[in-house]
Amino acid sequence: MKKATTMLNLPNYLTFIRIATIPFFLVLLFSRLYGYALLVFLIGGITDALDGPVARFTNQRTRLGAYLDPLADKLLIISSLVVLTLIDGVPAWLTILVLSRDVIVTLGYGAIYFVVEERMEIQPSTLGKINTFLLLLTITIVLVSLYDPNMIPSPLPFYFFLLSAVTTIISGLQYVYRGLVWFQERAPSLPRLS
Repeated sequence: MKKATTMLNLPNYLTFIRIATIPFFLVLLFSRLYGYALLVFLIGGITDALDGPVARFTNQRTRLGAYLDPLADKLLIISSLVVLTLIDGVPAWLTILVLSRDVIVTLGYGAIYFVVEERMEIQPSTLGKINTFLLLLTITIVLVSLYDPNMIPSPLPFYFFLLSAVTTIISGLQYVYRGLVWFQERAPSLPRLS
């Protein structure tokens, strides 16, 4: 019982709040209530900005938080991109690119686990963090432009689509490279097929 209480601390509650905002945000977005959707998205963004520093400052880092925080980011970003694509706020190619990168990386790490039978510790890279930040910023810019087109100059979202795409591709290649290097280091110890 004690272990469960130490896992559910303030940083993890902030992450749970971020996950809980996702369905409300998506319903508002589908309903084209862009002002309210933007507000809920910003609340989720604030919890994202707070959970990491709070965990470090209060020395409350947990294994649950290490998995939950990036998962919450992925859920928020992917669901936002999919819905924004459906309502013509984001080009389909960007959503497909982000989804493809995540599927390839996830399947790759899954395949490595089944072959090596050893869990690979996945640490987010600096470029991966930049990509997450850019995607969240891109979504925010799109939401602001949907709420009031006069607030965002027309070419700005496109530039952020391109920046997000470039960092998505490069960070994806970086994660694949990391996985291959990790696998190659353990390959000599694997039993050979006869």
